[in-house]
Amino acid sequence: MADHQVLIVEDDEDVRLGCLQALELEGISALGAECVEKVQRLVPQDFAGVVVTDIRMPGMDGMAYLRQLIAADADLPVILITGHGDVATAVKAMRDGAYDFIQKPFSPEQLVGVVQRALEKRRLTMEVRALKRQLAAFGGLESRIIGRSPAVVELRNLVQDVAAAPADVMILGETGTGKELIARCLHDLSGRTGPFVALNCGGLPETLFESEIFGHEAGAFSGAAKQRIGKIEFAQHGTLFLDEIESMPMAMQVKFLRVLQERVVERLGSNRLIPVDFRIIAATKADLGALSEEGKFRADLHFRLNVVTLDLPPLRARREDIPLLFEYFVGQAGLRLNRQPPEIKDSLVRELMAHNWRGNVRELRNEAERYVLGLKSAIGQNAADTPVPLSLTVEVFERGLIAEELRRQNGNISRAAEALHIAKTTLFDKIKKYGIETAPQA
Repeated sequence: MADHQVLIVEDDEDVRLGCLQALELEGISALGAECVEKVQRLVPQDFAGVVVTDIRMPGMDGMAYLRQLIAADADLPVILITGHGDVATAVKAMRDGAYDFIQKPFSPEQLVGVVQRALEKRRLTMEVRALKRQLAAFGGLESRIIGRSPAVVELRNLVQDVAAAPADVMILGETGTGKELIARCLHDLSGRTGPFVALNCGGLPETLFESEIFGHEAGAFSGAAKQRIGKIEFAQHGTLFLDEIESMPMAMQVKFLRVLQERVVERLGSNRLIPVDFRIIAATKADLGALSEEGKFRADLHFRLNVVTLDLPPLRARREDIPLLFEYFVGQAGLRLNRQPPEIKDSLVRELMAHNWRGNVRELRNEAERYVLGLKSAIGQNAADTPVPLSLTVEVFERGLIAEELRRQNGNISRAAEALHIAKTTLFDKIKKYGIETAPQA
């Protein structure tokens, strides 16, 4: 449907072809079908066009199709084609969300006129949605995905670029790097109307996994006293976040792959297939490719999930972000614990930047909370920590200092060089060496 502006659903072949010809003569691309069943999956979440459907058809009728479309996107213009006896039904349908209706027999000019008005309305709706996403991205991402290192700047740009795409996403990263945070940002910027549903695959016993994710009917098994909606169905029109996807039982991987391919779910104890519209964001700290080669994870599921990949950098790979993150976490902890945040001394910052942070951002947040509470630092208590070379610590500190000054000077290199008391040419060399972003801040 990406190449078409209008979908025509009409079982009368002569009427359907007449509609297609009338629209194409006006330069409006259209696609026709004789029944709803052939087009149910052809209208994506952000379809930029309109749907024209007859009311009376074999199989699913136009009224049922209207309800399905409006449930998925209340702003989608749906135009009904009615017979003489269906006018009252069409009027009721407009109260229920239909854009307009045209009564048989109708002229090509009538059809083209109502379609053009509907397309203009849809265009304005899509522009507003895009603007809202941009505002949310520019106004919110920097306060949620915190950092100024090149790796984090690139990550924010990727999140903004892929959030609205319907593709499933795989998030790779060590424990504590913020995989669920990124998943929530993707959902919030996606424009999807359903909920964000999170499930940790490693936190469920295998015996409960199938019921939890697929749901069950009352009496499906011993102890199933009432119907339960599974996580997939609950995520309708939203996002299903599966953390530690590598822990999903192999038997469940086969069934889940079918759901991803067919976009239908069947509750335990039921024979009814329920259409589902949801986006999958899977997260893992493991190498799924290696697990697939070892037979511990299905290769076909790995390929199906691995459409868009976001690789989260460990904290040790973006040490220049540590001071900013620690200051943020200290402020948050102070508010949460109703304590006055203590002053963060330079000596502490140097110690934080020299630490390896095997627990990544989560470990740093815990350290900030201990600091606010006045408890002993956990840094250096693990004998396995490897000291960071002084040269690396100095480089990271220098890069962070330059990036911060450039931010304060709104990207002006001359003023930044003056504030740092170094020559402009020297600053240019260091910016190039460290790959620092110099564009003015929005």
